[in-house]
Parts: sequence; C-alpha cells; structure tokens
Amino acid sequence: MSRPVLIVGGGPAGLAAASALTAVGQRVVLVEKAERLGGAPILSGYAKLVPSGEWAKDAIGGMVRRVEAQPLATVRLRTTVASLKGGPGDFNAEFSDGAAVQVGAVILCTGFTHFDSLNKPEWGFGTYPDVVTTAQVEQMISAGTGVRCPSDGRAPQRVAILLCVGSRDRQIGRPWCSKICCTVSANIAMEIREQLPDCHVYIYYMDIRTFGLYETKYYWRSQEEFKIKYIKARIAEVTSDGQRLIVKGEDTLVKRPITIPFDMVVHAIGMDPNVDNKSIATAFGVALEPNGYLERGNSYGNTAETSRPGVFVAGAAAGPETIDDSIAQAYAAAARALPLVHPAQASA
Repeated sequence: MSRPVLIVGGGPAGLAAASALTAVGQRVVLVEKAERLGGAPILSGYAKLVPSGEWAKDAIGGMVRRVEAQPLATVRLRTTVASLKGGPGDFNAEFSDGAAVQVGAVILCTGFTHFDSLNKPEWGFGTYPDVVTTAQVEQMISAGTGVRCPSDGRAPQRVAILLCVGSRDRQIGRPWCSKICCTVSANIAMEIREQLPDCHVYIYYMDIRTFGLYETKYYWRSQEEFKIKYIKARIAEVTSDGQRLIVKGEDTLVKRPITIPFDMVVHAIGMDPNVDNKSIATAFGVALEPNGYLERGNSYGNTAETSRPGVFVAGAAAGPETIDDSIAQAYAAAARALPLVHPAQASA
C-alpha cells in the first residue's frame, strides 16, 4: 500500500486536493488547525460566491461533506504540523499532539488571513460600530438577518464600500493587490440593493480590477442594473457628526474634496499572508517570498512546487487568490504529488 499524501489546510484548496487524490484511490491525511473544515468561506460565513453565485454553505459545504464521507481520507482537526523530516516519497510528519505519520508527499493549502482593519484606524473601524468589513456584511447576508447597522439594528439608507483596505498600500506594508476585492465588493453591493432596494450604495475606488470575464457580470451590471455609484477617490478619513458617518476625501477625477454622509461604511478588506506562515515555513523547511507568502517554484517547469522537493503549494497560501483558481491549483498539486507515493508502494 502506498504512503498517504499529507494535505495541510481544510479550505477549498485542501478539500479539492483531497477529493482529487482519493478519487484515484490514493490515501490522504488532511490536517486542519480549526475545529471544522471549510476554510474562510465556512469559518468566516461567506454568502454567495463569485462567480458561481452559489451559497458558500452549499458549494464549499458540499466539498466538506464529500471529503468527510471518503474512507481514504483521514481528517485531523485542531492539529498542526510541528516538523517534517525526510524527502520525497519518504517524509515523516510530526503533529502538534506528538503523533506522527509517514507520507510520500505534502501539499500546503494553508490559505490566508483577512486584513485587520484596526491597522487602518483613520477609516473608522474599531471607533464607530457602523464601520464594518466585507466579511461582516457577508455574515449578515448568509445568516439571513439582513444587512443592518450594528449600532441600532436599522436598515441603512446609504452605504459606502471603500476598496483596497489592506491592499495596494505601501504605508502599511501591503503593496500587493488582493485580486478579488473589487469583484466581491460589486457582488456585495448588488446583494445589498437586492435586500434594500431603496438603499443608495457607493463604491469608492482607486482603480477597478474586476479582471477577466468579471467586468461585464459585476462592474457593468452593478452600475447599469443595480445603480451602484462608483467614485474614484482618495479617502482621507471616516468620522461622524453624531448621527451619521462622514466619508471625507478627494474626488480624483475632478480634483476636488468630497464629504458625504452614510449610515454604514464597509471596508473591502484584502488578503494578508497567513499569520502562521513563518512557523509553517520553519516546520516544512520551505521559503517565503518577500511579502510573507509561501514561495512558489518555477511556475512553468515545476507547477505547484515550493523550495523543498516533494512539498507542494496551492491556493492563497502562495498569494491572493480566487476560490476557483485555488481549486484548480489544488488539482495541479495533486497531480504533481501522486507519482511520489509510488516508490513507497513498491517497497511496502
């Protein structure tokens, strides 16, 4: 019997890798530090996913159920990997509880951390209760309670969504684009308008990056069908007049200051490297790229490889990523890992 493949991280990428490998009869050990599988879409209570429009609890929840029902998959929750010794085809992984397992290959699907808006205090988060994040709005929508102002439970009449909070900001050490925030924000804006047809929703942006085929489905549709208003601006601060939130900044198209009152302000938070990446890099003996994500190998010649042979990476562990592309990368990583377990099979 071949040695299993160790998959670290139970989000969309880890679940996809596990499904791909077990589908061809390969055993896997799936390790997840949280108390349940599903990653950010489940643990953070995402609502409708981009671009499928499926509810996260159904789409990602279905992936979780398939893995949990798979007899070839051993799932270890509330567990991390303390160390990894050996080489391709013959690794020994020691877990945080002292247990150990021999595996033929490793796939790191350890994901990302949401940017903490407390690191952008001038934009009001942590000071005013009605300044929230896109993740919090997703939770309101997925919970079925409706979008409401946390301060008093009222339905907002005016909502501002501020893009690039924790992205493309060198002053706070986040120079990268988080790739999906523009599209997610347009999607959330439309969901708010569906729930609250009389609510006016504004999106403040530096640039709009609804890349690829998302341009028509999200950017133009949000304007033309849902009447979302886009303001190209540089935000200075978010304050309050005692009744409403005040967004102050400069309209960079007409070069004039703007001050607009809102009932709710939403931070479109970016994707930070996993806060555990330094310890992950140490435990697995892999390198980090300059921004703190796991470093990929040569993408053309060695798809999914890290700096350590036999250890592969997929999804947002290696940089901001969409769910769909994370799943595709997981399939690629599974294909790269599978041949490494066959030498162990011959000697078993």
